[in-house]
Amino acid sequence: MKLYFNPRSRAVIAKWMLDECGAKYELVPVDLSKREQKAPEFLKVNPAGKLPALVDGDTRVFEAAAICLYLADKFPEANLAPKPGAPERGRYLSLVVYSTSQVEPSMGDHMMKQPTAPQRGWTDFEGVLNAVENELGSGPYLFGDWFTAADVMVGSMFIWQRMLGGNTGRPKLEAYVDRLMARPKGLKVG
Repeated sequence: MKLYFNPRSRAVIAKWMLDECGAKYELVPVDLSKREQKAPEFLKVNPAGKLPALVDGDTRVFEAAAICLYLADKFPEANLAPKPGAPERGRYLSLVVYSTSQVEPSMGDHMMKQPTAPQRGWTDFEGVLNAVENELGSGPYLFGDWFTAADVMVGSMFIWQRMLGGNTGRPKLEAYVDRLMARPKGLKVG
């Protein structure tokens, strides 16, 4: 397995997931300053010319959420996802997708101090905070004591916010971020 990687990109999320899975993989460095992600060879891996991108034999997967979903299913022994057909599976899939469809864009608006226009298709940051706080419930993770790929995806958004100098302003969510960052295999940004 090869992860096309730059430590200053979303590829750190895919690396976190690979590490949580206990996967054996090779990091393939991509120099963004040299625009290597736009090279014809790389565009065969990810036609969008972005990181992360994962190659597993003949399979290529790009986008952090897709990589997390793929890896969770590929490594069932890591127990990072409800099995297909399990009652929790729908909520799990929804949370993984919610991380990029709602959390990330609303957080971007919030950090750039831009109003969230409803026609753009995502809620405002306050709505995201309410939803994630509600989904977290009283558990340490989104599925109680069970850490899943949904925590990798949703949590990584809040970790990035913190690393960029922001925070949620919510003690419950900040404690969640603390727990995620304390994980031995947790997200590392370099």
